[in-house]
Amino acid sequence: MAKAPHRAPDQGSIEAAAEAAAAGEAASLAFRRQIFFWLGTAVFLALFLYVFSSILLPFVAGMVLAYFLDPVADRLQRLGLSRLMATVVILIAFIVVLVLAFVILVPVLATQMADFAGKLPEYLTRLQALITSFDPQWLEQRFGVNAASLRDGLNSLLTSGFGLLTTVFTSIWSSGVALVSVVSLFVVTPVVAFYMLLDWDRMVAEVDSWVPRDYVETVRAIARDINTATAGFVRGQGTLCLVLGAMYATGLTLTGLNFAILIGLFAGLISFIPYVGSLTGLVLAVGVAFVQFWPDWTMVLAVACVFFVGQFIEGNILQPRLVGKSVGLHPVWLMFALFAFGALFGFVGLLIAVPASAAVAVLVRFAIARYLESPLYKGHVTEPAPPLPADRRRGAKPRG
Repeated sequence: MAKAPHRAPDQGSIEAAAEAAAAGEAASLAFRRQIFFWLGTAVFLALFLYVFSSILLPFVAGMVLAYFLDPVADRLQRLGLSRLMATVVILIAFIVVLVLAFVILVPVLATQMADFAGKLPEYLTRLQALITSFDPQWLEQRFGVNAASLRDGLNSLLTSGFGLLTTVFTSIWSSGVALVSVVSLFVVTPVVAFYMLLDWDRMVAEVDSWVPRDYVETVRAIARDINTATAGFVRGQGTLCLVLGAMYATGLTLTGLNFAILIGLFAGLISFIPYVGSLTGLVLAVGVAFVQFWPDWTMVLAVACVFFVGQFIEGNILQPRLVGKSVGLHPVWLMFALFAFGALFGFVGLLIAVPASAAVAVLVRFAIARYLESPLYKGHVTEPAPPLPADRRRGAKPRG
């Protein structure tokens, strides 16, 4: 039987294969260079924030304010104003509102804060006395707790809690809210916000022009997702916190609670941390109500109802309308980001924690989506997938 003649490889196919291999190697090298470049940029940005975190507060606050007000400027432009006039109108309105708030609200808050700090030890002592004034025999029979031991334990707990609260406020004050920082915040921030708001669209277009053209559509899609998540939280949740603060303060004031405005605004403004704002406000308000109104249970329940009604309105009316489902930030991830960025960069870290956590969440989802589409995940296996733990029942068949 005659053998088929051996054919020499075509010179053109060899050159094409060599060119394809060279192109693949060049693309791989360019991709690695871009990875190193962006990693180096991220490290440089983190070091920059760490080194200059003590002076960045008014600049970061100005950027956040400009980002918050950019949709208002765009709407005024659509009504016929120039970008300059829209920016001037917005900043003047913002400064007027801020000045009115300082003239009307800040003196009240300062007075209530000073009174609350002065009366807090007395309130804690009276609250401890109320808790331990129940029938000692009933406590011992029901729970096996000695009244004297309970009193000592509560005294130690309240003392530790008061010391921790004092430490936290002292740390916050020294990390970014000192007098000089406050002055610079209200002097420099409006100026930064004015220029950032005036040039916002131009800056976005300029940054877009820096993106490598091979990946511009991918980067734009990621940026849109990050903007959707960040805008949904910064603008939506920020507005929600202001509304909740006003609602809690009004409701508590109507009940006649001492320090109502201070507790209500504080609970509303920290409501950006899921469940923490309402729970903290409820504990503070009910604790003050016990000391102030006891033994009038009706007023204590009225104070508690303010927060229950506020939570109902928030969950069923305000949250869907102002924030919606576009945020995509898990509460646990958000709390971790706030603690982590606050520990690393102080008060500035709290301002950048939300956009940074939103960006990281979007990038992680993008990386997971690419992984699920890659050969690293799919491979070349044609066997059916193993059963999930829920399917491992007697007689259950693996799903193909």
